[in-house]
Amino acid sequence: MLSFRTRGYNGYGVKYSPFFDNKLAVATAANYGLVGNGKLFILGIDNAGNIHQENSWETQDGLFDVAWSELNENQVVVASGDGLVKMFDLKVGQFPVMNFKEHQREVFSVSWNLVDKVNFVTLSWDGTIKVWSPNRQDSLVTLSPDHAAQSSSSVDAVAAAGGRNLAPPMSHKNQQPGVSTAHCIYNASFSPHSPLTIISCSGASHVNVWDIRAPKPLQLDFVAHGGLECLSCDWNKYKPTIIATGGTDKSVRVWDLRMIALIDLPTPNSLLPAYHTRGPTPLNEFLGHDFAVRKVTWSPHSGKELMSVSYDMTARVWIDQSDERARFLNNATSGCRGVMRNHREFVIGCDYSLWGDPGWAATTGWDEMVYVWDSKRLQR
Repeated sequence: MLSFRTRGYNGYGVKYSPFFDNKLAVATAANYGLVGNGKLFILGIDNAGNIHQENSWETQDGLFDVAWSELNENQVVVASGDGLVKMFDLKVGQFPVMNFKEHQREVFSVSWNLVDKVNFVTLSWDGTIKVWSPNRQDSLVTLSPDHAAQSSSSVDAVAAAGGRNLAPPMSHKNQQPGVSTAHCIYNASFSPHSPLTIISCSGASHVNVWDIRAPKPLQLDFVAHGGLECLSCDWNKYKPTIIATGGTDKSVRVWDLRMIALIDLPTPNSLLPAYHTRGPTPLNEFLGHDFAVRKVTWSPHSGKELMSVSYDMTARVWIDQSDERARFLNNATSGCRGVMRNHREFVIGCDYSLWGDPGWAATTGWDEMVYVWDSKRLQR
């Protein structure tokens, strides 16, 4: 296992370069992202297995996510807490080469289009999703889901059952009552199978599938975690209709979008039983984390392996043996394959390496550490 300390800065996002097997980008924020500067680290791994800093940039506000350009091996895009999306070039000086300014609140996620590679998507706590071209200052598309009214009935049902619709835990202490994040969007990414399809998830527990060229872009909308916040979502790299989500209910769920599309979801004022208002049934569910699941990502090497990181300070690797064609689940071989316990604070970001021996992964978190490790060698 390899490690690097982002001294003075808490990790939020980590990404392997799509061009080099020994290069990582890490988005960090001072003071846990609550106040202060941010810093983008570019890390290299030498032949001796040591991680060193190749480059870095400080920003005026914390950085919450990072994505490498799929067009230019030297360019990186970051999501900033001041509402800016910044693009840095490894061959250019200390300032960003582009600033994209349309979001009104913290930009929380950025993801590059893996199919046609000409644009990227960002989302913000202002409730909007935007698609950008790296060569234009103005966004190409703005998507604005508004689930505040749509989700009120399901939120009320959860509250009546003792659940809460509050901000994701920033510490082990309870959040102040009345702080609603139902309108916040936490994660969005382009499908690796289509250049026009985006998935997103929100604090209202909704997962949305979008077609950015359709007259009505919203193609699918469902409740993923029983009315509790959905913090992360990701596409299976080998199965176009399979996604995974993670939420504050501490679960990782696998969904077949074709099954959900067949369900006639109730209207907000429907008097249907509680299980209808809390969403459809997942194809598979993984339980094991002790706190909210902060991020999930599918392996680029296998359609059955995915990784999750959590506020419980662990990263877990799961094996999904569900068969979406036969609606069959082999419980004997499904479940947690291993747990990485080296972090000493919340684990926020994770990514699989595209290169070399399948299984290498990177994680970062609030303990100011970046770890590079082999998921195949984990033990439970």
